[in-house]
Amino acid sequence: MGEEVKSKDEEETWMVESKEWYLLSYAPHGVPTTDHLKLRTVCFSLSPQSIPHGHLAIETLLFSIDPYLRSRFTGNLDGLYFPQFQLNQVVTIFGIGRVKVSNDSRYKEGDLIMSASLLVAEYCIIPSREIFGKIDPASGISLPDYLSSLEVVGDPKPGSNVLISAASGGVGMIAGQLAKIRGCRVIGSTGSDEKLRLIKEEFGYDDGFNYNKETDLDAVLTKLFPNGIDFYLDNVGGKMLESVLNHVNKYARIPLCGMISQYNQVWTERDGVRNLLNMVGKEVRMEGFLLKTHFNRFGDFAKEMEVHIKEGRVKSKIKINTGIETFLDSLNSLFSASNIGKVLIQVKA
Repeated sequence: MGEEVKSKDEEETWMVESKEWYLLSYAPHGVPTTDHLKLRTVCFSLSPQSIPHGHLAIETLLFSIDPYLRSRFTGNLDGLYFPQFQLNQVVTIFGIGRVKVSNDSRYKEGDLIMSASLLVAEYCIIPSREIFGKIDPASGISLPDYLSSLEVVGDPKPGSNVLISAASGGVGMIAGQLAKIRGCRVIGSTGSDEKLRLIKEEFGYDDGFNYNKETDLDAVLTKLFPNGIDFYLDNVGGKMLESVLNHVNKYARIPLCGMISQYNQVWTERDGVRNLLNMVGKEVRMEGFLLKTHFNRFGDFAKEMEVHIKEGRVKSKIKINTGIETFLDSLNSLFSASNIGKVLIQVKA
């Protein structure tokens, strides 16, 4: 009897309450609302006996809020990124967590880890195979920088004429600075004069333009790229991609990072690109990529970026929202012209 009471008491010490976001219904149009994504509180055990072999109990610290998430709430399988989130299931996200309990000898309590499969929850239990890296607290790099600056994007060559769309966003701001480090001439497109000032004065872009003020994209690209475009990082798709294809040089490269201008419409309503024939005559290489495909390069890339950050050669603009309750508003802020830089959620300190 006494042993049973003791075991029960011990089990209760491992119980935690965890807030989590789950998908109630799909949102094919517009931005998701509380009709689609719901916050609930659950209670479960983090006792070592409850953690399956090869799994970790994680306390979430930071979430990275990225536009691709929108494509997983539509309910439409149109080839975008990842499979759709399942109804009534907790959504997953790229983030940083702290190991609370480990059932894998490679990890111990207190380790800081990164994963693209964390639940949007305060606590979660995940397979250790979903972890792609540990964070060294002694590196001198802040945790937010691991979710903003340490990203693998493209490979422009020295002397290239480079255009970055969504240039003040979480990916664009870093991509432009890396291109400058590599000796490129870098132009950025943004959605406001404030963002235009930011990319030129803080991120070192050679020039840029506010696409909301330009009535003729072909004209502004002709002005800014009299010698054509060698490299275009596409974050927006639609009319911008179409205009760029009128100005590409032979053997130009176009990595497709995202198409944020098109996410809130079903595919039949999205802007078409009518001049893909330009790719044939110019032998252009246009290729989509996903960050998870390049996780094997993360260690080497992180070392390179740590040097750039410490030397002040790469800067970032980060908006940190506090509390898991801010997830829905944080996600929808990406589709607002007011958003600048990388959006993160600090769940735990």
